[in-house]
Amino acid sequence: MKKKLPLHIKIFIGLFAGLALGLLANIFFGGAPEIKWIVTNVAYPVGQTFLRLIFMIIIPLIFTAIVLGVADFRDLKKIGRVGGKILFFTVIITAVSVIIGITIVNLVQPGSGISEENRLALTQTITNNQNVSTIISSAEESKGIVQILVDIIPRNPFADIVFYLDPNYRGGGLLSIMFLALVFGIGMALTDSSKIEPLTKVFQGVYEVVMKIIDFAMKFAPYGVAALVFSSASQLGFQIIGILLKYVLVVIAALAIHFLVTYGLILKYAIKRNPKEFFTNLSEVIITAFSTSSSNATLPTAIRVSIDKLKLDKDITNFVLTVGSTANQNGTALYEGITVIFLAQFYGIDLSIAQQLVVIFLSILAGVGTAGVPGGSLPLVVMVLHTVGVPAEGIGIILGVDRILDMSRTVVNVSGDIVLASWVDASEQKAILQNT
Repeated sequence: MKKKLPLHIKIFIGLFAGLALGLLANIFFGGAPEIKWIVTNVAYPVGQTFLRLIFMIIIPLIFTAIVLGVADFRDLKKIGRVGGKILFFTVIITAVSVIIGITIVNLVQPGSGISEENRLALTQTITNNQNVSTIISSAEESKGIVQILVDIIPRNPFADIVFYLDPNYRGGGLLSIMFLALVFGIGMALTDSSKIEPLTKVFQGVYEVVMKIIDFAMKFAPYGVAALVFSSASQLGFQIIGILLKYVLVVIAALAIHFLVTYGLILKYAIKRNPKEFFTNLSEVIITAFSTSSSNATLPTAIRVSIDKLKLDKDITNFVLTVGSTANQNGTALYEGITVIFLAQFYGIDLSIAQQLVVIFLSILAGVGTAGVPGGSLPLVVMVLHTVGVPAEGIGIILGVDRILDMSRTVVNVSGDIVLASWVDASEQKAILQNT
């Protein structure tokens, strides 16, 4: 009897097949209408089908996971303690990630040394790019920090549910849904359990059904991943040259350092786990994150792997990972810091130490508020560019290579969430042992 291939191996095969076919299509038939037809009518629908199977259950997953996670604690002190640990970890580790990125981009200077003629030519090309105009408009309409904090409390949670993936929506989106779930869970924790037993069973039932849907969706993952990667590779090909290549390598190197060194040190010394074994267990999560470029789409897989393979506490995993998928985005913050400094170098703008500290601060805030969907960080990058006086149109320079970087930083984001959940779980277990 043949042994079935593990799911993560199938996903990797799909990833490799999509990349290889996409590059071959770009090399031999680049720009051909037949390839564009295949991307539009075959690859795009298959890839979107996979993503939508995941996205359609994000709201019920987040709501039930947080509600059950908080309600099951039955201990508000524990909720506050876990929340405080999440905030502490997120701010400190995100700051570390941004500092790593800005240090490397200042040392390598990937945006320097461009001739004025080339700079003008590239600028002219991107100025008329519709994608650039859309991103800039979205950033110009972005809310201030005070309004963002106010909007976390939902005025109309149904609107937040309907429009949570709409970049033009002015409400709180996923953060508002999480806040509602948190308050609902606290309310359940304070209520006599005998009176809410039927409600608890309903949420548990919804959660179990959602997990079954996730299992079904993941069986389709190898095909969806192949289609998504083919779409990108067939259009972009090997068009990463010169300065963009240096920029890409700087971002990937910084992400790798943060992933291997920062997370590795936390795992070894703070959590007391073997980093190699830990990351091996995350292989399915890493491949899913890389191929979908979405923390939200990877959330179901991250929860399942954390509980089944890493043996983390279910309540802590549900609570920490659902909050972390939006609030703990180390890789995105690192990428945003590098991108702002890179574009400043491109335009010949010398940012002072004070301005770079502003970039660090804003990148941390942006990392907390970035939507966990592909391309969700681009409007926030423009917001930071505006603040430090770098032409926002420069975002168009990196659009062509953003997909591969989006895939890479999503791996760091999702892995960081699981490291955070592991740290919280380990610290909670330690506290239990000390009190016994």
